Formats: sequence, structure tokens, C-alpha cells
Amino acid sequence: MAQSAPAAPSVDRAAWDVANRELLAKALGEFAHERLIQPIPAAGERNSGIGDEDARAYVVATDLERVEYRFRAKRRSLDHWVVAPTSIERRDGQSIRDPDIVQLILDLKNSLGIGPEALPLYLEELYGTVRARVERPPAAKLNAARLARTDFQAIECCMMDGHPCFVANGGRVGFSSADSHRFTPESDQSFALEWLAAHRSKAHFRAASPVGGPPFDYDEFVRQELGDETYGRFCKRLRGLGLAVEDYGFIPAHPWQWANKIAPQFAGELATGHLVYLGPGADQYRPQQSIRTLFNASRPERPYVKTALSILNMGFVRGLSPGYMASTPAINQWVSELVSSDRFLRERGFDILREFASIGYRHPQYSAGLPPTEARNKMLSALWRESPATKVDAGQQLATMAALLHRDADGEAYVAALIEHSGLSAAAWIRRYLDAYLAPLLHCFFHHEIAFMPHGENVILVLEDGVPVRVLVKDIAEETAVFCRHDRLPRAAKRLATSVSDDARALYILTDVFDCFFRFFASLLDDASVLPESDFWMLVATTLADYQDAHPELEDRFRRFDLFQTHFPRLCLNRLQLRNNRQLLDLGDPETSFLYAGSLPNPVARYRSRTHRRPVLRLGEKPARPEGIRP
Repeated sequence: MAQSAPAAPSVDRAAWDVANRELLAKALGEFAHERLIQPIPAAGERNSGIGDEDARAYVVATDLERVEYRFRAKRRSLDHWVVAPTSIERRDGQSIRDPDIVQLILDLKNSLGIGPEALPLYLEELYGTVRARVERPPAAKLNAARLARTDFQAIECCMMDGHPCFVANGGRVGFSSADSHRFTPESDQSFALEWLAAHRSKAHFRAASPVGGPPFDYDEFVRQELGDETYGRFCKRLRGLGLAVEDYGFIPAHPWQWANKIAPQFAGELATGHLVYLGPGADQYRPQQSIRTLFNASRPERPYVKTALSILNMGFVRGLSPGYMASTPAINQWVSELVSSDRFLRERGFDILREFASIGYRHPQYSAGLPPTEARNKMLSALWRESPATKVDAGQQLATMAALLHRDADGEAYVAALIEHSGLSAAAWIRRYLDAYLAPLLHCFFHHEIAFMPHGENVILVLEDGVPVRVLVKDIAEETAVFCRHDRLPRAAKRLATSVSDDARALYILTDVFDCFFRFFASLLDDASVLPESDFWMLVATTLADYQDAHPELEDRFRRFDLFQTHFPRLCLNRLQLRNNRQLLDLGDPETSFLYAGSLPNPVARYRSRTHRRPVLRLGEKPARPEGIRP
């Protein structure tokens, strides 16, 4: 008798409505920020209702003659829109209906410029993003006060908002519902990695040894990773097949990747014995916010493992390039040596999580017939990255910086709970945070001419009594840019070299830090009555000025790459995804792929004094509304 299919999990209507409206509010706000829509003040409606004197009622026309959306919102620096989710209405003539995120896209598809090829996938990503928020388990619902005192992995489990700029940021296309309940950080689950033996004629292993340290011993490293018992079992498996252990390297694979990509797509390699399936390892791993980065829950001191995971999320299939893996350890070693040898960075405890070892396997047919950027050429690779658990002292706590934008189910801000726990004033806490996070980024940018991709998920805060004391940055090889010619840059790391104009170079701070993180953080601090937005930007300006005052030898660079400039180009990430949601950027030349829509008024420009540096306002003083922003 055929076995019946498992029942589909139920979806709570009230939770769906809340998550749907939250994503609608984000979509309206970010589409307005990117000038994809043009909300206009709604005539004759009461301009209140979300607790701010700057809140107003707005209306947005759609592609349909009778359909419009109405909502209440307040506007902040960097043309940031804070839309009240409960205020959103879809009006069709005189009929008022509950809004729906997918219907919004259908109503605006011409205005958004999304083509018929991208539209179905984008809608699928939106459904996945809403559903992920709906299905968060009880473990992902800790309140802010408890979260401020909990451990690193519990915090990872609770982060549900994804990238703050992208609307469709949690689609995870390729995962089934069962996969989502097993392999996502919010699922609060752990799992074992699958391991394969790869013939050394087809696989390449790379590793970097610390300066002055012993040469990297691959066999000893793999033995430590697996443990003696598992390592012995895998060696016995190879010998039982008549194969020589020394002819093979061991590759970890995500269970989903093994079942869905490697087993079917590498069947020929498995048949010839170039690949041998060994079975699961003993250690349990927990997925992190980046989902393909895995934390060793069994032995937290062991490295992160990052594996290829060929699901589509936020504009890319999340594989790992074997070609990039070949240079990853050398890149990380060079950056690590630069950071550790710099006194300014050492004094602030700034550090990277070094990706010190990697292994990649090229599919013989795909690699010969398809371009290197094709997703099918990125299905079987892995890297090992230092665990942040080895970088903290007794009494210190780790937290992803993405948590600073987190609110619990009751709307309480995690950062407010941290500040209360610390006993510091909000301004003092923010200044400590900026000293730990922004000041080292400025030093790397101006002194070393290096920029990281320091968004919330890529930065880990080290906290003492709730106070940030230093930061750890990860994803070095894939998301680091070097602007000058470095004679010490190893050949394998030459791909970091980036040639851009002076104006474009400043965007690595103005866009990546100010617009893509501080814009949201400053607004949340104000909304949560933690710190006025103007005070936050005043503290940012003070941090910039203090760094510049302390480094007069860099005056020329401060003027060339002016972070106090009045306006800067408005980068539009959602426009990129709407244009091509299968490959956001041309990976061979990403700079030319970016889309802009006018400019943004720089919120720190108002604080420039006649010396071009020193902020002139004091905390609590409210500056004039920046040019281009009206209530």
C-alpha cells in the first residue's frame, strides 16, 4: 500500500498577516528610498498615528488606474522612510482591501521595471521571505532583555529580518518546507556534514600557515576536524574499496547539497571513483545568518565550515567557486598580517576571522564547457574559517552586528536592552560602539586603502557587560577591495585590486556603512526612544573628526575621499534584484553593474565646521532638516 504524503504544516493566519504587513512596510519604504515609487502627501487626512510629529499620510499610485496604496510614514535622514505596517491600505476605487505583498508587486510591476522572466521568481522569493518570518520557532522568540544576556548561537537563531535594504531577502529558493525547518538559523536545529573523498588529481587543497608558525599539515588538520574515530572510519572505507588514502583529500558537503546537487550532478565522478561518498561526520553544526556558514556546535573552538549551497537567495546561487578557493587562504593571510601588525588596529582589538584553508573540486564537463561564473561550476567546494569562540576572553560575549537592528515580538529593541544592561548612557554606548566598529574601518580605508564589506551579518561584536569592546570581520576573500598597489600583495590575492574613481571610493563608507546600515540603526534608535537620530549622526561625525584630527598625515586622502561631502550617489540594491534576480552583479566587473537614482544628502555634512572636520553641534541640538527631505 502506498504511503501517504506527510501533512503540510499549518500556517497561522494572524502571524501571516503581521509578517505580510511588515514586509509591505519595508517594500514601500525601500522602493520610495530608491525612487521606484513616488509617494505624495494624502490630502485631507490626519497626519498622525505613529507617534512622531513628522508622520504624514501618503498615497502611491499604481499601474492600475483605480488602484492606489495609502499609508502613514515618517521620513528621516538619507531619505529613509518608516512606514507604519498597520496603516497600509489598498484602495480600488471606493473599495478598501487588506493589502498583500505579492499583490503590491503585481500592481506596480511596470513601475518597478521587473520583466516577465524575473517576476515569477521574485514572487516566489517574497512568499519565502514572509513564510520564514511566520514559521519562527519558540526558540527564535526570546525577548530583547533575555537576548542581551544570552549566547551567540541563540542570537543567531533569533535574527529574522535579513539584509536591511533588500525586500526579497529570505526566499531561499530550492529549499522545501522540510529543508527550511532543518537547515535555517531560525529553525534552531543542528546537523552533521556529509563527507566525500576527492582524488587529488581533480581536487585542490590550499592552506596558509601563520607567520613564524609551523607549516600547515593537511592530514593532521583533517584528523582534528573529524576526530580520530571518524577519520579512521573514512580511511577504512577507502581501503575497503582498494583505494590509497594518500591519493585523496576529504571535502565536507552540506547535506542538502549532497542530496540535491552532488549525488545527481557528479554521478559520473562517483562512478569512476574520483569521488567517494564517505558518510556523515560526528560533529553537529548550526547554520549561521549567511546559511552556508556553519558553526561547530559540538566543538565551538573548531573552525567554521563554509560550504557550497546551491540555493538561490537575494540575487545569487550560493555556491563556492573552486577558483576563488584556490586563492582564499593567501588573501586571508595577507590581510591578517596587515591587521595584526598595525598598532592602531591592535589597540582597538580589531581583527578578522581568517579563512585559512580551502578545498575545491571542478566538475570535469561543466568546468570545460561553461564559464567560471556559472553556478554549476560552484557546486563542490568548502573553506575553513577561524571560530570567533577562540577570539574572546572570559566574561566576553559574541553577537552578530545584525542584532543591533533587531526588535523582539513585542517591538522592544535588542540594542536598548544592551544599553540598559551596560549601565552607560545611550550616547556613551554608541560612542564605544563607533570606536570599536567605525574607527578601525576608517583606518583601514584611509591608511591602508582597504575596504571590507562590513554589513551586519559580516561583523561580530565582542561585548563586555553589554558594551562593544571590539569587532571581528569575516568574509575577507570574497568581499574585500584594495585600492592601491601593494608590493606585498601575494600573486594569489591580486584579484582584490580595485581601480575606481575618488568619488566611487568614498562610497565604500558612505554607501556600505552609512546608507546600508547606519540609516536603519539611527532610525531604530530614534523610534525606540534610545537616542535622537540627530545625536547619532553627531556622534558619527565626531568619530570621523577625531580620526582625522589624530592623523594629519592623511589630510590629502581626507580631502580626496571626502566623507563630509554634502551629497553622494544613491545606490539602489532592489533595482538590481528586480533587473536580474538570478545574478545581481557581473562578478567579473561588479562596479559597472551598480544602479543609482540621483543622490542622497549626507547626514554628517551638516556638522562640518570651517576646519572641514570638527562637528559644531552638541548632543541634543536639533539640526535643520537636510536638503531634499521634507515631511
